[in-house]
Amino acid sequence: MLFRVFVLLLVVQYSIAQEVVTPLLDSLSVVSSESEKSRISLKIASELSNTDWERSLYYIEVAESAALASDDPQVYADYQKKTGEIYYQKDALDISLDYYLKAYDFYKDKEYPERYVLENHLAIVNARVENSDVALDYFRRVYKYQNEQSDTLSIAKTLNNIGNLYLETQRDSSIIYYQKSLKIAKTLSDNNLYFYLYTNLGRVYITDDQPEISKFYFNKAISTLNENTDLRNKVWLYTEFSTFYLKQSQPDSSIYYAEKSFRLIDSIAPYSLASLESVELLYKSYKLDKNFEKATNYFDSYNRISDTINIEEKKVNVEKILIEEAYKSKEKIQILKEGKRRLKYYIFGLSLFVLLLILTILLVKYRTKLKNIQLEKELMLAKQKELDASLEIKNNELIGKAMTEIHRTEIIDEILLELKNVRRKAVKKETQQAIDYIVRRLEKDTNSDIWKEFEVRFEQVHESFYKKLIIKHPDLTSKDKRLCALLKLDLSSKEIAQITGQSFKSVENARTRLRKKLNITNLKTELSIYLSSFS
Repeated sequence: MLFRVFVLLLVVQYSIAQEVVTPLLDSLSVVSSESEKSRISLKIASELSNTDWERSLYYIEVAESAALASDDPQVYADYQKKTGEIYYQKDALDISLDYYLKAYDFYKDKEYPERYVLENHLAIVNARVENSDVALDYFRRVYKYQNEQSDTLSIAKTLNNIGNLYLETQRDSSIIYYQKSLKIAKTLSDNNLYFYLYTNLGRVYITDDQPEISKFYFNKAISTLNENTDLRNKVWLYTEFSTFYLKQSQPDSSIYYAEKSFRLIDSIAPYSLASLESVELLYKSYKLDKNFEKATNYFDSYNRISDTINIEEKKVNVEKILIEEAYKSKEKIQILKEGKRRLKYYIFGLSLFVLLLILTILLVKYRTKLKNIQLEKELMLAKQKELDASLEIKNNELIGKAMTEIHRTEIIDEILLELKNVRRKAVKKETQQAIDYIVRRLEKDTNSDIWKEFEVRFEQVHESFYKKLIIKHPDLTSKDKRLCALLKLDLSSKEIAQITGQSFKSVENARTRLRKKLNITNLKTELSIYLSSFS
């Protein structure tokens, strides 16, 4: 029988979920915006969370992928916030808190309303996991914002929440916050807020052992009930009021409110903790009233509901374990993916570093090579300058030597001429013979081939000049070769005339004939420059 009830409830929940999910799936198939895709996927996941958790997880992953693809940090933060709410519905508080904190990393430095919604969520979750100090810190931040916005209803609700936080540990503080909230509630006339505050004040004064005040507030809470009041809230109030009368040893009143609570909860959740609490109150109240038959019946009901709840609780615990394991697996996969992504970045960075290092080495080598080439060029220029200077010195020596020989020849010729004049005037034969001997000696010395010696010296300085010149122009005479040598030394016609003892005009004519023999038809081409190519 119980199994059929659970199956029926699941079928009903599934049918309702499908009615909501189907149009959302249609919207998801046509939407193009990644942010909208994430939002719709989360809505589908939320609707499926109680009926098909596997599918719900799938759409949470779809929402995450879309949020990341949007490349918008706010869209991703909103995904984390909504996912935290889904896990909160599943009572997976640690996971819910993790998602809320990730979302809060984006909003914490921004003055957006979503930031304070998140802080309220964080306060509530921390309160439930008994992180009271952290919860109180978040509640105070929310309270400060609500004051700045002059949002009196939200301020009253936050003060009520802070009162709940202190209820078990600091009852005086709890009463102060409830009273502050009640003062604001009186300016708003919000029936639902009155209900919570009166009920909470009734609870705190029971704990504080002030029954009259507690009874007063419970009655005030009863007066706020109407047709619009949520059935679960009514069950909660009747259960608390029944508990109050049981503590005051007034079984009739305790039974009255426990039965009202039981009838309401039996219609919506017959096998729940609220139902179990109502049945327990009935059992204890009838036992106190000495109606043992009814007490026994309700005790049996209590055991039956307790067994059912234990089974259901075990199922819920198993589901929570599975949810947590799935989340841990997802986190591990995410860590592995992140590690793989980081490894890629490291490899890329290392490759880039190696490439830059290689380029730097190549650049250094190239610059060194350029420097070496430059140094070699400078060295070659220096050597060339040295060679040119040496060549110029040798050329000058050649010219000087030729000039010296020519002057020596001229002096000897003058001496010979004078000696011949003296001989003609000489009377004695011995004198004439002596002069003839001297003349023969001088003529013999003068007849030595000056130009042959010049050419020998020239070839020592310009080793391959004559060889290259004769190969290209084999029909040149010795006089032509001599003129070529003098032009090679970059001598002008006037200087050549002085060296050879010819007239300037004769030298110019000789140059013209040489041009023809060398086949230099272009008048712009200098003979000396042309002859320099035979070095």
